[in-house]
Amino acid sequence: MPYGEYQYSLDDKGRVVVPQPFRHFVEDGVVVTRGMEGCLYLFPLIQWVRIEEQLNKAPIGDAESRAFVRFFYSGAYKTKMDNAYRVMVPPALRKFADVESEVVIAGAPGHLELWSEKRWWENINKILENPPAPEALRGLVG
Repeated sequence: MPYGEYQYSLDDKGRVVVPQPFRHFVEDGVVVTRGMEGCLYLFPLIQWVRIEEQLNKAPIGDAESRAFVRFFYSGAYKTKMDNAYRVMVPPALRKFADVESEVVIAGAPGHLELWSEKRWWENINKILENPPAPEALRGLVG
């Protein structure tokens, strides 16, 4: 599982360096798509195949399922790291995540998250201001 957080800058072509500890995780390719709370998710291809299988099972007659699939799937962009370990972040996804220059790439279970630095710290501060209830952490710690 990838973990940790790293700060980088987008270059003028919309590419960002994949941090060294995460490179093995996405070495076969990556799918970048919209994530929750205004970040982007980066899935290794093998994980994306599993996600696609689940998305294909979503009931087409259910409006909430259609909306989620549309949100998640329509923004997906398949790419690979280049020789400098960078991945392209398409303009539409940069706009969605308010990513202009400074970014945070954070590990998460089964994927990476790419945040604008501003949104990252806003999100962290919200958690600090309103920490999860102890029940939410039961089984995770202690």
